Amino acid sequence: MPKDRGDKSGSLEISGNYRYIFTVFTPTFNRRSTLHRVYESLRVQTFRDFEWLIVDDGSTDGTAELVEKWQTESDFPIRYVYQENQGKPAAFNRGVQEAQGELFLTLDSDDACVPQALERLKYHWDGIPPGEKDKFSAVTVLCKDQDGKLIGDKFPCDVWDSDWIESFFRYKVKGEKWGFHRTDVLKQFPFPTVPNVKFISEGVLWFALSRRFKTRFVNEVLRIYHTNDKAGDRLTALTPTALVGRALFHKYVLNELINWWLLSPANIFRSAVNFSRYSFGVGKGPHSQFSELRTSIGRLLVAISLPFAFAISLKDKWNIARVGRSVH
Repeated sequence: MPKDRGDKSGSLEISGNYRYIFTVFTPTFNRRSTLHRVYESLRVQTFRDFEWLIVDDGSTDGTAELVEKWQTESDFPIRYVYQENQGKPAAFNRGVQEAQGELFLTLDSDDACVPQALERLKYHWDGIPPGEKDKFSAVTVLCKDQDGKLIGDKFPCDVWDSDWIESFFRYKVKGEKWGFHRTDVLKQFPFPTVPNVKFISEGVLWFALSRRFKTRFVNEVLRIYHTNDKAGDRLTALTPTALVGRALFHKYVLNELINWWLLSPANIFRSAVNFSRYSFGVGKGPHSQFSELRTSIGRLLVAISLPFAFAISLKDKWNIARVGRSVH
């Protein structure tokens, strides 16, 4: 099993008790074949004040042996934490608790970043006026695919101070993004977990953070998002336990963000349909769905969407069965 290999100096010079500026966090599960992209990206970073923290969520493909090899040859600290398979939310929370970096940056086990990524992220963080920094938790940038094509929408301005809620509902910014959050903030906002549920939409966490903290959004492409390795994610997107995690996100929107209804009716109605769709998928009927909603508008929208949601849930059920047959 790979050892916890930290900085040899042992000094804790960063604010609080942080040893590094960045913790680059990689949750992984049986991704030995793609994990090298993260390693190679970190080897060539122009900014060197970071650690690489890997939380292995129960891999059985030799990931541990590969990481141990890298630990013996790398010129940057690599820490490896193994846990029984619990899913990404639990791995994320474990990573936050283990982090020794002031800024927590997730880089998935099948992706990469440009050599200047950490340097540029730190540059943009330092560009926030010191008197304003307590109001911010994050810097977020753009992504490109393995062929260099931009993924998702740009932000309204090249450097834009806002939050995820306004970005999504007012400006309709969609698509894959990348960035870090302050570790101390993430410790106050753990990723929601549900017993036996290994997937929960990340939007629940980002929206919760947005109600307290701002983000500096920057139109600079720093992450390489390998779309050709996401097929497995798509195949498991509609597994029964994943439906619970997806329903949780849309319930959050209907309960906590319903005041955006007039400004962004399409997004709110989409959440009503999907909340009902995924709830039907795990066996919850209309009465149970209504009981989980705290707003009258949310309940009304779900009532209107019931026929569409039920029809889509039947299609989901067919797709789940098809995926199950392909696996076996």
